[in-house]
Amino acid sequence: MRRHRRTAPAAALALAALLGLSAGHAGAGPEQVAADGDGRPLRIQGSVVVVEPDIELSEVTAGGMTEPRRDWSEAARRRYPTAVAERLAAAGVGRRPDFDVPDDLPASSRLGQVLRLNEAVALSIAYHARPGSELATKGDRLDWTLGGGVSELRAATGADYALFTYVRDSYASDGRKALRVLGLVAGAAFGGVVDIGGGRQVGVATLVDLRNGRVVWFNRIARQTGDLRDEAGARATAGELLQGLPL
Repeated sequence: MRRHRRTAPAAALALAALLGLSAGHAGAGPEQVAADGDGRPLRIQGSVVVVEPDIELSEVTAGGMTEPRRDWSEAARRRYPTAVAERLAAAGVGRRPDFDVPDDLPASSRLGQVLRLNEAVALSIAYHARPGSELATKGDRLDWTLGGGVSELRAATGADYALFTYVRDSYASDGRKALRVLGLVAGAAFGGVVDIGGGRQVGVATLVDLRNGRVVWFNRIARQTGDLRDEAGARATAGELLQGLPL
């Protein structure tokens, strides 16, 4: 795994904004699967490549500041693709070798543009999948495409589909946990609930058909549970984020 490719600042902020979903729409989903010409859900027919996931883990300090943890993040970027590979193998899905994005890939290159376009499209789908935010032209249909430029990624990987993942995960420090307990105790003593909150996990995943650019599946998670810092947690997160994958 090479040095991590960081999300563009605007996209990182958009992903972080999805944390707001956890207040009233916590958990996973709603996953979406594109339909064929007869209205039936599409199914994977071909090989899948797991694109280097964009994952960052952070620690929430006692004062509520979020501090990125490089050691946690690098470990998660190794564990998550392994967990995904196990799930795909169990379902009998053909796989191509994972694709690590070159550190020196120019953002203006055709491949760089495809990766940035998918990032923007994935976050747009996540936004418009929220209740009340649906696009009138799409309704509840998964009808998004990256266009013919995805042929660059197909040429680089030899795969028929690409699985993209974006995750931001945070965990409360010991100081934060202590303050949270004190707040809950104080709230109970005075007849109210005072919860300053701890960590959160938010993620978006898309499966793109590299033969035509169509986004054939999408899912997101936004919750106050989940842990990517160990193998068991990586498997659990992969299981949640990949719910409804059209296997």
